[in-house]
Amino acid sequence: MLLIDDISNDKEKTIKGLRKRGFKNIGVIDEIIDLNNNRKKIQQELDQILFESNTISKEIAEIFKTGNQVKSIDKLKTKSTDLKAKSKALSLDLDKTKSSIQSLITTIPNLPDTNVPEGLNDENNIEVYRSSKIEDSKQKLKNHWDLAKEYDIIDFELGSKITGSGFPVYKGKGAKLQRALINFFLDRNISAGYTEFQVPHLVNSESAFATGQLPDKDGDMYHINDDGFYLIPTAEVPLTNIYRDNILSYEEVPILITGYTPCFRREAGSYGSDVRGLNRLHQFDKVEIVRLEHPDNSDKALNMMKEHIKGILSELELDFRILNLCAGDLGFTSSITYDFELFSKGQKKWLEISSVSNFKTYQSNRLNLKFKNKDGKNELLHTLNGSSLALPRVMAVIIENNQSIEGIQIPKSLIPYTGFDIIS
Repeated sequence: MLLIDDISNDKEKTIKGLRKRGFKNIGVIDEIIDLNNNRKKIQQELDQILFESNTISKEIAEIFKTGNQVKSIDKLKTKSTDLKAKSKALSLDLDKTKSSIQSLITTIPNLPDTNVPEGLNDENNIEVYRSSKIEDSKQKLKNHWDLAKEYDIIDFELGSKITGSGFPVYKGKGAKLQRALINFFLDRNISAGYTEFQVPHLVNSESAFATGQLPDKDGDMYHINDDGFYLIPTAEVPLTNIYRDNILSYEEVPILITGYTPCFRREAGSYGSDVRGLNRLHQFDKVEIVRLEHPDNSDKALNMMKEHIKGILSELELDFRILNLCAGDLGFTSSITYDFELFSKGQKKWLEISSVSNFKTYQSNRLNLKFKNKDGKNELLHTLNGSSLALPRVMAVIIENNQSIEGIQIPKSLIPYTGFDIIS
């Protein structure tokens, strides 16, 4: 979440950034500033009362110590009682004010980076890279759900029988290809310096709040009511929370971590051709990369993440492009995001398969994640994350783009992982 001091000290910058995102409830900024000013006033009054109370307590103790009982001690005791009552009332008022500030500030998204384009929807996203010129194939190519049925590698109907739509069953070489991709992605991440973690697939509400899923994405997550746990929508949540409430040394930064998990998303309200086959699922596999960076290095780190994912997609010999998301298309917690899209030749459209984001201090403020800078002072880290990669649409494009009369060709870089070069 945003820092209260940043909001108060540079109100105009905050409002300008929120308007760029299309945030409507600008009035909440004045509410927060007024509440924060009131909080400071209450805190000052409380501090003064506590000081007076401590002074009186010392006076009373000194009187008892010397044995010089005087009539004024009764007045001191009465005043001490009055001060304690005032202190209790002010403490309750302070807690209430802090709670009100917290409730309001968590409704405010992150401010967009200066390099984020203007615009309020995906039409304003800017393409910053394309791997190759996409030519319209004269050959009529099949979509992946028809190919999956033809080669018996993914069964969507069986998944619907077992659970419901959006829960496919991978079979035979389809399952092997899925597992091969997971291992391929992890190996490439580890080679780039990321440390692999295996993390829980359920998190508590504190973890979901810390990375920004709560309260913003509450309706998008599966919630286990009896235990208060949430099924993770991405490995970003447990991976980043490994360092919640930590103060890292200067030498520990940066930290690079990766992990594979299934991901669970309700995707309420999704319908139409965009949800066919593997295009949008309620359960899917994803390999994630997370970086904890010094604030001065996070921009460079974001570019390194982009180049890393470009390298993986190039190895898979897939056509892709990178988009710089406009302010209105940013995720709630992101300051800047680059989306990676693959071109689906069977569906003749672009499919998002990854994004890399810099959250700056937005997550670390919620996480209470700091490091000691060179001056020995505690400072908030910058957090970054990226999909490296989400599997369903990568699978879809590999199946569609590599179809031939003989079968589905496997990219050369994956053959050591699959043990076969074609699905036929």
